[in-house]
Amino acid sequence: MRILQTQPELEALGLRHLQQIYWQLHTPQLYEQAVQRHEGLVAHLGPLVVRTGTHTGRSPKDRFIVHESSTQADISWGEINRPFDGEKFDRLLQKMLAYLQGSDIFVQNCYAGADPDYRLSIRVITQTAWHSLFARNMFILPLDRAEEDNFTPTYTVIHAPGFRAVPELDGTHSDSFVLINFARKMILIGGTSYAGEIKKSVFSVMNYLLPHQGVLSMHCSANIGSRNDVALFFGLSGTGKTTLASESSRTLIGDDEHGWSDKGVFNIERGCYAKVIRLSPTGEPEIYETTRRFGTILENVAIDVHDRQLDLDNSSFTENTRASYPISHIPSGTRAGMGGHPDNIIFLTADAFGVMPPVSRLTPEQARYHFLSGYTAKVAGTEQGLSKDPQVTFSACFGAPFMPLHPGEYAQLLGDKIKKHQANVWLVNTGWTGGPYGEGQRIKLSYTRAMVHAILDGSLQQIETQTEPYFGLHIPTHCPDVPDEILNPRNTWDNPQAYDERANDLTRRFSANFAQYENEVDPQTLVAQPSTM
Repeated sequence: MRILQTQPELEALGLRHLQQIYWQLHTPQLYEQAVQRHEGLVAHLGPLVVRTGTHTGRSPKDRFIVHESSTQADISWGEINRPFDGEKFDRLLQKMLAYLQGSDIFVQNCYAGADPDYRLSIRVITQTAWHSLFARNMFILPLDRAEEDNFTPTYTVIHAPGFRAVPELDGTHSDSFVLINFARKMILIGGTSYAGEIKKSVFSVMNYLLPHQGVLSMHCSANIGSRNDVALFFGLSGTGKTTLASESSRTLIGDDEHGWSDKGVFNIERGCYAKVIRLSPTGEPEIYETTRRFGTILENVAIDVHDRQLDLDNSSFTENTRASYPISHIPSGTRAGMGGHPDNIIFLTADAFGVMPPVSRLTPEQARYHFLSGYTAKVAGTEQGLSKDPQVTFSACFGAPFMPLHPGEYAQLLGDKIKKHQANVWLVNTGWTGGPYGEGQRIKLSYTRAMVHAILDGSLQQIETQTEPYFGLHIPTHCPDVPDEILNPRNTWDNPQAYDERANDLTRRFSANFAQYENEVDPQTLVAQPSTM
């Protein structure tokens, strides 16, 4: 264990008069520190269970990008990428540094990006041991002590959940904040213990840097088959992105963040960050087993304090219970984090209206359209404050909150790479069939897995398709191990006219959302817009 009183590099940042500096602690050491500091409990079989307080998820309105001359023309400013004054950033940094005086801090030197040609060196400085363990789980570590000693960070993350801003003075939205400063190469996070803010702020930086190098940065999972065939799974939270990629018959490259360069696909992280609410040991066995492993961090999972048994079905703290674990916890995971160019790209949506077919093939134009749309639907129980009716959600590139550039830039890169490498693109609905949420039923996971298997082994590509009238999607007439009658969603409704009404309503919502891009995309993409009957 390396414990320091001073460190010149930290003093240069303004981190002075610290109590103890815990430098590059390993997992067992961080466990010891977390338990000694009452940051969490060790559960049965070894995972560390922690609480994140009032923030059990990301706070999009608390995220800002510092407005400065070197990047101001590149950023897509608006509700997602909101500007923050540079002078206020400097003042808030000084207040944060003053707050940390006399405190212990934990430092992890690590990387984002498995491909050394596009790797970003980052230093994560945290106020707590368990957040340092989170950084160690999620990012790529130096290979040995020599590399650690010669490490030079490009970006620095300072995370102090106990420090709270004063919005009236500091210019923040609330007492919590996530500030990204591309000029200073710094990320400041305060007032929130939700660890996902650390990984997603670094992802935002990579989403700015990589496209300038001709690399498409992607909010997707990825795996590779025995024929070295790579598959990408795009999707928002709750659509099955992690579940479907964590398949024992295929090697997991990563579950959430990737880059696609001229050489192929690479993982941006080292670890996985999976939702675990009501996790099934039979439906999701590989992820389930990670909740029973030393080194896994479980956020806001219910635990019996006496026998230390977990209750993964308990959502009393939040529906967004999470597990952070290194990819080595997944038997099919690869530490290399790299693969070739994708053969198949799958867009996942959880359509709560029962309109989208369970599986359909997209043309290149439709691929760009649905990538820019980034559609899914949220239902009551998945987030606080949702009504009983499904909530339509459009998130450009299936990850708008993390994309600093205009969505069209990512869509153009995707279209170029699909064309160059002849990738097949599919839309898979993991949501409802036979009616909307509350009337129909959710598509069985076993059926979705069968569809994905048929996509990946090439059999679905050979099957005849029919074109549905609303989105122009190409629906296979047959899929192995899936009943033919569920493939066309209209046929699953007791009242086909009610389906038509829902489909018309959804197409109108798509068109209203896409209006913001109509003057900025190529005419071929506009051809893929849905029709109202």
